[in-house]
This record gives sequence, C-alpha cells and structure tokens, in this order.
Amino acid sequence: MLPASANNSAPATRGGTVSIILPARNEAPTIGPLTTELRRLYPRDEVLVVDDGSTDGTAEIAREHGARVINHPYSMGNGAAVKAGARAAVGDVLVFMDADGQHDPADIPRLLARIEAGYDMAVGARGKDSQASLGRRVANTFYNWFATLMTGHPVQDLTSGYRAVLAKPFRRFLYLLPNGFSYPTTITMAFFRSGHSVDYVPITASRRGKGRRSHIRPIQDGVRFLLIIFKVSTLFSPLKLFFPVSATLFLTASAYYVHTFIVYNRFTNMGTVLFIAAILVLLMGLLSEQITALSYREGDHGG
Repeated sequence: MLPASANNSAPATRGGTVSIILPARNEAPTIGPLTTELRRLYPRDEVLVVDDGSTDGTAEIAREHGARVINHPYSMGNGAAVKAGARAAVGDVLVFMDADGQHDPADIPRLLARIEAGYDMAVGARGKDSQASLGRRVANTFYNWFATLMTGHPVQDLTSGYRAVLAKPFRRFLYLLPNGFSYPTTITMAFFRSGHSVDYVPITASRRGKGRRSHIRPIQDGVRFLLIIFKVSTLFSPLKLFFPVSATLFLTASAYYVHTFIVYNRFTNMGTVLFIAAILVLLMGLLSEQITALSYREGDHGG
C-alpha cells in the first residue's frame, strides 16, 4: 500500500522491495541534487546509479550523495546502462528514471500504485507540454500510433524512460534490449506481445537545464529508432507488418492485370512478378509468426 508520508519509502509492491535505477552519462550538475532527493523521499529503497563512462565526476558525486554506483569503463549506451542496472538491482520492482532532472521523484509512488493494482509495468506518459520540440512531438505521435497498430493496445508514450516494472519479467527480455536509446520501445512491445499488462500514468517532464544538451542525435537516432520499431515489430507481431505489404502488392498486381488485359489483352511479366511477390511476402509473414510463437512458448517454459 502507499505510505502515509512520502518521507518513509516508496511503497513495497507485489514483489516487495524497490530499486530506483538511474542511467547517467556526464550528469554531474543534476545527479547530486537528484540522488539526495531520492534518498530523502525513499530512504529504505535502493538508489542505483549506472555511470556510463562519464568524464565529469558523475560517479563520485552520486556516491557522495548516498547512491550505489556501477561504473562502465567507457560509454556503452543508455540501454546497456539500463541492462547493467537491472542485473545488479536487488529490488523486486525496478523504477527507471533519467538522471538529468527531467523526471520528478515525487511521481514514483503513482507509478508503483499501478504495480500494486496488478499491472506488470507502469509508464510515465508525458503530455504535449513536456515534449522538447515540435519535431519530437510529431515523431513521438507517429511512434505511438505505429506501436498501437502493431500491438493492438493503446500506447500513450512509447519512448518514455520513466517507468516502474516487475523485475522478473523485465529481466527475461534483457537479451532483446538494444544498447542505445530505444530500450523503452523494445520492452513495451515485448510486454504487450507476451501478455504482460502495461498501464500509463500522466506525468510532466521538466525541460533540461540551461546549457544541458541531450545525448540523443535527432536525425541519426531518429532513423535508427524507426528501424528499431520495424525490427521489433517483425520480432513481436510480424504478420501485422507483412500482411498489409502483401495485400498492397496483391491489389497492385490485380489492378495492373486489369489494366494490361484491357489495353493489351494479355497478362504481362510485371503482373506475374507482383503476384509472386505478394505470395512470398505473405508466406514470410506466416513463417515469422510461427517462429515468434515458438520462441515465446519456449520462453514461457523457461520461466
């Protein structure tokens, strides 16, 4: 249950203990105040900072303010830091949040309340006012729409890094998580595909402080992120991606056949190629769907 006062600790939910994990890279200006606030609000819970090859003393500052620290000798990526934190955490419930001060520690009990209510993962969903720019807002809207289409479930914020999740099912998917910035995408779709419940909690994310730069590169990471969405879609819901492509090819082939039959009174080679392509894409989708189903069946037996 939720504590009467936020000064006790984050609520021990379902599994029991809570670990708060902060992947950090060169966050010296914010890591000290943030870890101090977390230790003040939740003194009985683990605060774990994963220093991803920082060069500005982030790890030392985090230790001085009471956090447990794991060091990467060089930068391996945000996703790699998340995976390292998940492996090392002692809590039965994991809370992930950014170390740059954008996420409010006071929202943690709200996330954990959804875990207590029976959900396996609770995601902090940012509103429009929390988006850094119009371009990112448009991109996130598209990502959410596409993920909703692929999973068949409403996805309110696919890329939010602020979330609480049961440790056991989260660790089951660690091998799938990329080392870069798109772990939220993969874990969200993996949870939906495997039948784990996901809920969303509205939050307001603060803007980064003056002079603070995001580690995300909009163009390069945007293209890579889109590719990861397609990769994850083919991994978790391949037929939902392959079937529309196959149907489009089949309808194009049919229309082209009608055109050539009326105009030339014959069936052309291009029509044949389009029909064959439609059939092959559909068969690839069916095969991928069966492989996916088998992999999840084996994973379920493996615990």
